Amino acid sequence: MTTIDRRQLLRGAAVSAVAAAVAPAALATSAAAAGRGGALGPAGPLDGRPFPEYDYTRANKLPREMTGYWEKTFDVGGVTRTAKAYISPETPIRSYYTVIAVPDGVDTGDFLRRSGWRDVADEREEGLFVLEPGAGGWGDAAAELAYVEAAMGFYESNRYFSIFGEHYLAGYGAGAPALEAWAVAHPLRVIGQVYLDSPGLPADYLGAHAGIEFDGTTAPTYTTVVFPDGFDLIRHDEVVLPTWYVNPGATAAASLAYWKVANDVAGHGERDGTLGTVFRQRHTSGRWMTSHAGPISQVAVRPRPLEHAEPHTTDRVVAFLTRYTRYENFFAYGNQLYERADYKRLGVEVRTMTVEGQLREYLVHVPRSARRIWRGKAPVVFVWPGNSQTDKVFMDAAQWWDVAEREGCVVVIVCEQYSNTSISVSHRDSNAFFRQLRDLMIREYPVDPARFYSTGQSAGSGVTQNFAIAFPAYFAAVASTSFTVAPDAAGTVTLDGVAYPASHRPIPNYQIYGYGDLGFLEGGLWDDIDNRLDGWARYHLAANGLTLADVDTVDGVLDGWHDRYQTWTWHAAGTTVPVLKLTKNNYRSHNTTPEETPLLWDFLRHYSLEPGAGGGVRYYSPSGFRRVDDRVRLEG
Repeated sequence: MTTIDRRQLLRGAAVSAVAAAVAPAALATSAAAAGRGGALGPAGPLDGRPFPEYDYTRANKLPREMTGYWEKTFDVGGVTRTAKAYISPETPIRSYYTVIAVPDGVDTGDFLRRSGWRDVADEREEGLFVLEPGAGGWGDAAAELAYVEAAMGFYESNRYFSIFGEHYLAGYGAGAPALEAWAVAHPLRVIGQVYLDSPGLPADYLGAHAGIEFDGTTAPTYTTVVFPDGFDLIRHDEVVLPTWYVNPGATAAASLAYWKVANDVAGHGERDGTLGTVFRQRHTSGRWMTSHAGPISQVAVRPRPLEHAEPHTTDRVVAFLTRYTRYENFFAYGNQLYERADYKRLGVEVRTMTVEGQLREYLVHVPRSARRIWRGKAPVVFVWPGNSQTDKVFMDAAQWWDVAEREGCVVVIVCEQYSNTSISVSHRDSNAFFRQLRDLMIREYPVDPARFYSTGQSAGSGVTQNFAIAFPAYFAAVASTSFTVAPDAAGTVTLDGVAYPASHRPIPNYQIYGYGDLGFLEGGLWDDIDNRLDGWARYHLAANGLTLADVDTVDGVLDGWHDRYQTWTWHAAGTTVPVLKLTKNNYRSHNTTPEETPLLWDFLRHYSLEPGAGGGVRYYSPSGFRRVDDRVRLEG
């Protein structure tokens, strides 16, 4: 085990302690909300309903016409089945949702009201998707498979509302096995699960899925990952998935055994007054999905029942589930479980401003450590999410808040604007947005304008890399993931539909990409493929007066979990100062993974840009400006 691996495990234990301390506050907050609302009334039909219109008055919110209580029908083998959706009034685009399988014999709207689920959704600004039994009640998991797949297929991809992409699951009574069966078949898409009074799943169903392996297949437009000889593929029963069983039935033993194996828990549980017996992930666990956060997963078993339609019960279910988040729902080797950002505890501000006539949202996180470390001159990282990733999605997906807490940097996450549909977003007016945000940060926050940095993922990396070429004086350094750009034949780059000439001036730059990334990032810099990755390197090497041959080592330096990172570095001529850096993550597809965020920060933190002629004067500090006497001037 490397030093960084041990550090991650220790950090994971600390996260567990923090989450445990936060849970009571979450319970109190949720309980305060319970019982406020009246009856939901009949659900509006989604069948045949026109798709919602754009609503530009609501920055990063689902169109107002889509908030409320809805019903969707499905033809399952000639039988009509239904599911319900509840969208709270302030639900953002790509919000978190809890998928609920209600018990037999209840009216769904009444259950959501009496149990407090509707009030929880309103307070948390989230959504609910509810699976319902057929006319004769819930069948067993196998009988319900076609219905659940049809309902979940609609929920995961429709034109009425959009979702985070990873789900919380809560199953009650006879409805629980059908939901659990879906989780077993699709574990990468589930953040956490709670089952109350469930009989569990049969051992043969669990056994049929346990050994299924995740290969290197990526999305159709991405590059297939080829693993080295002897590589151990991840199995379904090796995907950590926090699980809480409340009053399990006598037949639930196989389910409990399955999830204990999947979560790699310790043999002996610990008593908890709410959860029952808690089996925590082993501190020496080697599970891929917690390689960054450390062993934070768990399986809890409470032998005593909890009343289903009781807000107190819902509070506890919500507290267990929302301790966690995860990202990457397709490619197993980039999928990660980690702690969800608590905006109230962290002091995250959700703000809006008008940009080019459009109301836009953004997040500002000023960690308490900023003042202690930087004494009123904190560095700022401007974060540009990937296409369709809102500021709130990227807050959790990239875990920049966690880096900020440790390092004292201020994080500003940009939210995109409506794009090809009324429930999705993409980048627009980025240049104008940044200029306004830059001025606001200088005017309203205790920051150091000489240490403004830019980062982003995918399309957000495209924004960052365009800035680096056209406007290198905006930032002291840039570091981004999974999208590179270079000037076109006319010597320009295009941002917001406007062509800007390349400056041909150097700026410290770091790019991370995946083996299974976008097609134009396939391969590396020393192969026969000439693509955007090569064009990016050629431009920035030339701007620094370097060539490809000036690299530290052609083979790259291996590091990280299972040596997943292969890194090449170029230094300013005659110095040890890195000015261009490239890392290939050999075990991920296109989507971001939070383990890369500290790597980006560790590059950015060493640079500053003081005002001066010709775009300013850059400095490099080996200590990241923790010492006042170690900075050196960069030429050019």
